[in-house]
Amino acid sequence: MTEKLLTIKTPIVMTIAGSDSGGGAGIAADLKTFAALGVHGTCAITSVTAQNTTGVLETFDLAPEAVASQIEAVCTDMEVKWTKIGMLSSSDIIREVAKEVRKYGLSLVLDPVMAAEAGGDLLRKEALSVLIKELLPLCKVATPNAPEAGAFAGMTVETPEDARVAARKIADLGVEAVIVTGGHLDATDLLYEAASDTFTRIPGTFVKGGTHGSGCTYSSAVTAFLASGESLDEAARKAKKFVEQAILKSQPVGRGVGPVNPIGATLEEKERYLVLRELKEAVSVLEDSSNFPKLIPEVGCNIGMALPKASSYEDIAAVDGRIVWHKGRAVPIGCVDFGASQHVAGVILALLRYNSEIRAAINIKYSEETLAACREMKLEISSFDRAGEPENASNADLGTTEAIKKYGSMPGVIYDEGSPGKEPMIFLLGASAIEVAKLAVELAEIIQ
Repeated sequence: MTEKLLTIKTPIVMTIAGSDSGGGAGIAADLKTFAALGVHGTCAITSVTAQNTTGVLETFDLAPEAVASQIEAVCTDMEVKWTKIGMLSSSDIIREVAKEVRKYGLSLVLDPVMAAEAGGDLLRKEALSVLIKELLPLCKVATPNAPEAGAFAGMTVETPEDARVAARKIADLGVEAVIVTGGHLDATDLLYEAASDTFTRIPGTFVKGGTHGSGCTYSSAVTAFLASGESLDEAARKAKKFVEQAILKSQPVGRGVGPVNPIGATLEEKERYLVLRELKEAVSVLEDSSNFPKLIPEVGCNIGMALPKASSYEDIAAVDGRIVWHKGRAVPIGCVDFGASQHVAGVILALLRYNSEIRAAINIKYSEETLAACREMKLEISSFDRAGEPENASNADLGTTEAIKKYGSMPGVIYDEGSPGKEPMIFLLGASAIEVAKLAVELAEIIQ
């Protein structure tokens, strides 16, 4: 009997929106969000904006026929599950998009883009009534912020109670569900589902970072999660968390409002994987050396490596339980993981404050013979006195800082001669875990 292979199709989604030449909002934010959330993004550009972090300088609308042609090109070839609609600046474009939506039966998430985060109107005033009449009734979900909800509902939205009233009014215009996002209120989103007449509060917190493109990113995240089979409630919750991370991971790129970074968390996960993989390879280098065990201190040794821009122990990976000498071999007690060693992490955090490229360290047994081998290898050496450490100090952060200041720049080796109850130690420093592991093995071969 021949078994059929199960084929899992990647959900296909579309964004119908404007372009942002600054790369922070519109099509740019949508496609980055789709990619980060594992769906295939397609697009139909409605307008080209000359835009940067300080605002919108000019907009150039595409011909309605050009917008329709893009939608038809995608929908006649691919099965689009959900569509996010963003900037529709003119009445003619809105009518053409509505026609295509009806033609292909598209499931819509509407982000009623009226103004850019950095400043500048993106929806002509005369087009608002056409949007409400022609397109809103075709939408399954609308995601207005407080000012946009107010424009739809014909009222001012300044409180959570205002948002409840506005959401019902918007639903009465024909949309199935409304999410009034809380960025202009108390950071709590309000989901209203017309069929059940129910409200769901989705709490959040204000986080620091760039917010340009946050509305686009949120609505495209909701679209991606719905296309992946999530319920509306779950899609809204996950989209909120996603946007918070995109704001936290934002990078300043201009002189104005910084853009969100939809792939920031994804890139961090990639970096975490790369650090763990590097550290595992470094541990293997130590395990494979028959000479290295002689450099393991009585308390054991550890090797660590930091994420780029590490700021805490949790950003630094090491061996959980250290590496010990056993039957003539170097044996890791546990697996490599982040936050596994405060001692080696303290050293690395101190290093990063002076040189962001020195992200790894390993501690080995102190001896004059080992220091002589370091000098033979032309390694730059500095030291500190542990006798001056605060009582019960659990890491070498202060000592590392002292040694760097004493040397005047970043050395390759830092050592201390110990103190009562504290074993003397040598730290080898480098850009990567494999580099310091190989350095340790080379030292061990010299002093054999």
